[in-house]
Amino acid sequence: MTNNDDLVVLTRRDDGVALVELANGKANTLSRDVLARLAGAAEALIEDPPGAVVITGRGRMFAAGAEIAEFGGPEEAEEITAAFHGALDAVAAIPRVVIAAVNGFALGGGCELALACDLRIAADNARLGQPEILLGIIPGGGGTQRLARLVGPGRAKELMVTGRQVRAEEALNIGLVERVVPADDLLEEALTQAAALAAGPVVAQHLVKRAVDEGLESSLDDGLMLERTLFRDVFTTEDARIGVASFLEHGPGKADFLGH
Repeated sequence: MTNNDDLVVLTRRDDGVALVELANGKANTLSRDVLARLAGAAEALIEDPPGAVVITGRGRMFAAGAEIAEFGGPEEAEEITAAFHGALDAVAAIPRVVIAAVNGFALGGGCELALACDLRIAADNARLGQPEILLGIIPGGGGTQRLARLVGPGRAKELMVTGRQVRAEEALNIGLVERVVPADDLLEEALTQAAALAAGPVVAQHLVKRAVDEGLESSLDDGLMLERTLFRDVFTTEDARIGVASFLEHGPGKADFLGH
């Protein structure tokens, strides 16, 4: 099933994967209109979760960033940052693993979109960065917070105060992406990984996501208490019963999960 509004295309595949494609011209700029549609797609996936999600850009670019023509003074800046935070927070709140398939450039808001995903697979020709400083401004779509949490504060500050672009291999080395694959194989690799996740214990995957994301926002003691609660809760799922029984009878990695 495909929901095609031209700028953001949401396709639900038979293998349980939802594919979200940015389709705003050659650069896939994240205008306020595109962000509103992205937020709508994310909200639909929150209300009716698939097995896993892949987000990418149509054509040769993931997303070049915000629509600079929409910039103005402080009032416009407030509207733009609110639109980014609303859309990317919705992406982060999808209760399934979200994979960014980073093709080509992911700069500024495009990099911030990738940061809002759970995993990032980059094409070998990809470039990522937060170049806002070159305009005399700072990231406003979550980059100052999510980038620092992913690669560490020192590395994040260096990238943001210089505005330099990071090639795929360096991005892998510093933990900005989790995998690098040939550009021609990117989407297929991302969809294959997403399909494998979709066939797994998706409720447990969501609880892992919650434990990590919410734990990073709290103290270690509070994070460990959250883990204890979620570890208890996961044993109420049918997948936990199936997985434990399958391990005892057949060994690891042979369970057929139901997704609930």
